[in-house]
Amino acid sequence: MPITLTELVDSRPQTMGRDADGKPRLEGFTLHYKLEGTDDDAEARATMEASTPATWDDLSRGPITLEPDFVDEVSGEGLWDVHVEYNLMSWVRDAGEYSFEFDTGGGMMHLSQSLQTISRTAPAGKTAPNFKGAIGVSGSGPEARVEGVDVGVPVYHFAISGQLADSVVTEAYRGVVFRLTHRTNNAPFQGLAAGECAFLGAHGSQRIRGGVWTARFHFAGSPNLANINIGDIIVPEKLGWDYLWVRYATDVDAAAKQLVERPIAAYVERVLYSGDFTDLLIDI
Repeated sequence: MPITLTELVDSRPQTMGRDADGKPRLEGFTLHYKLEGTDDDAEARATMEASTPATWDDLSRGPITLEPDFVDEVSGEGLWDVHVEYNLMSWVRDAGEYSFEFDTGGGMMHLSQSLQTISRTAPAGKTAPNFKGAIGVSGSGPEARVEGVDVGVPVYHFAISGQLADSVVTEAYRGVVFRLTHRTNNAPFQGLAAGECAFLGAHGSQRIRGGVWTARFHFAGSPNLANINIGDIIVPEKLGWDYLWVRYATDVDAAAKQLVERPIAAYVERVLYSGDFTDLLIDI
């Protein structure tokens, strides 16, 4: 049976609000349909997305809600009650209501391994032991320690500020922002490749009930790396916010004729979940 779509008589209730200047404006409405001819909710949703416009005047299509009246998985028949919501474009881009700030002050990281050992120097007739890039090795055998060093590393901090429509900043949206906090981007975002950007959180405020929200979103970028040299080990990839650590063990330096600590394994750990930053609704 082909899929049929019927708009109901109670469709298109409207929500009116006011802009920053107090002028009335349409902020949302809902289309109400009956959809018949499939038991598959994914097919029903795809039909609704293909049959309704992505935008309507200054409104953008939001959630599509499907509630089954009946579903018959044997015959493939189904009847669905469908609501398609349209809301004010998420990001209010009037003059003076948007800002982008950044700094590259960076951060500090404790490193136990160097990028390259530039030189090894010992007294005449002696050979400086080769630690394969391990930094600050003291002692030997069971007493050996790799002290490492604290160095500055590049971190790209930026913040995006603007205004969001009251119809957007729902309890569900605030939950989305909360759950994305301290996640990394699963797709390119603001010029940063997937895995390079971490969302540090947001601050939002509303001065007048029903008015627009002022919001500020904070992010940090750290570069993805590839083919990282750790002694005799090549680490193929580390995303920006992954954690790299090195395991050391005692080895024999034949040239120096002594025991040394050297890297024997390198580990890349995923410590942050990723998420879809388009759900933040930053329309810029």
